Amino acid sequence: MTTIESIQYRSLARGPRLIVLGAVHGNETCGTQGIRRVAAEFAAGSLALTRGTLTLVPIANPVAYARGHREGDRNLNRDFREVISPESAEDRIANHLAPMLSAHDVLLDLHSFSSQGEAFVFIGPQDNSSELEPFAKAAQEESLASVLGPQRIVHGWMSAFAAGVAARKGTGLAGSAINDSVAYGVGTTEFMRSRGGCAVTLECGNHADPAAPDVAYRAIHRALAHLGLVAGAAPASTGPKEVIELHQVHDRRDPADSFARTWRSFDRLQRGETIAQRASGEVLSAPEDGYIVFPNPNALPGREWFYFARHSDRVVE
Repeated sequence: MTTIESIQYRSLARGPRLIVLGAVHGNETCGTQGIRRVAAEFAAGSLALTRGTLTLVPIANPVAYARGHREGDRNLNRDFREVISPESAEDRIANHLAPMLSAHDVLLDLHSFSSQGEAFVFIGPQDNSSELEPFAKAAQEESLASVLGPQRIVHGWMSAFAAGVAARKGTGLAGSAINDSVAYGVGTTEFMRSRGGCAVTLECGNHADPAAPDVAYRAIHRALAHLGLVAGAAPASTGPKEVIELHQVHDRRDPADSFARTWRSFDRLQRGETIAQRASGEVLSAPEDGYIVFPNPNALPGREWFYFARHSDRVVE
């Protein structure tokens, strides 16, 4: 498949412009299924836009989707930007998707993950004027994230990624676009924020979880109601959230680097608890009470192995 399908609905009444992406990674199909269910409701007339604009992109990465792989030539959700001289399938796809994102106000990006665990929402930084990721719409993102369904909210992606880039210097693992550029941490949501919009990533659960498509489907409905794009009362928040900040990223350096046990994302860690051991004998332990996030026992040397996260002071209700 080499065509990017997009379905757009425009109300005659002005309102927010929402875009929903599925399958940015080709093996993450829960968003695709949720989007197609919503599109079928529009086609049947059981759902209608009352104001604003809605764009649905069921398969954002058709090359990777056709192969059933996470990536085609590279990770579409990294170094996401318009490319003057595209060299890969994902470069060409980004050149089509980037203008679409820029033409909207809000992005809901639907994903899933390889480890076991509950659904959660990624949001951006608090309002700031820093060089790394300046932002001024944190309240809007928090408000949207609070109604999508999951009780767990995660932030801190760019700061943790940038710290990882800095930590690689002198380790012999830098020297590629993947490792030595903060720009490689920019995905769809970071790009959307850089264009003045707000964006959240909903991780709907494990790739194979039969409930994940329902999580995606319900979140789309909740986003539509929250933004006032469809008739009906706006959804209420599902209560105070567990807010977690990504703090450190650890790369795998050697194939013999090993975890202390089988970890799941958001397993709790106690200060000093052993997380993993390197082939060199170095023990990696929790610097404080916190969580392990995105543990990947199959990570290649030089790639992200796991993140350490901690409780955040941000309040999302």
